[in-house]
Amino acid sequence: MSSDDSKLVNYLVRMVVPLRREFGENLNVQHFLHDLDYAQDVLQKALSSQDNRLREYAQYVSKMRLGPRLGEPGDAAKPMPKTSSSPAATSPAATADGSPRTSEPTEEELRARMMKKYTGGLR
Repeated sequence: MSSDDSKLVNYLVRMVVPLRREFGENLNVQHFLHDLDYAQDVLQKALSSQDNRLREYAQYVSKMRLGPRLGEPGDAAKPMPKTSSSPAATSPAATADGSPRTSEPTEEELRARMMKKYTGGLR
């Protein structure tokens, strides 16, 4: 199970109680994952909910469950946010002298990265 699948199941589990409270609907997560008609019916009810959280969960699940084809236009064209601001981390494909790297990192470079993680955090 991938990370996206586990997030999807997590949101579905969060939707169980609000759906039961508001609509009297018992959400069967396994049935939801395998039956598209059932999933669309449940999401339609959840999107029409009075509960803001349930609507947000339903929007997320519909976006993840039905795939990027039904997501917002331009989602794929958005650039990914940078996770690190250090100059070395922003260009992993470049060597120390600035020339682009054409192959995979060597074992020594990988080991140095791993050790830097442990030595860089010491006080």
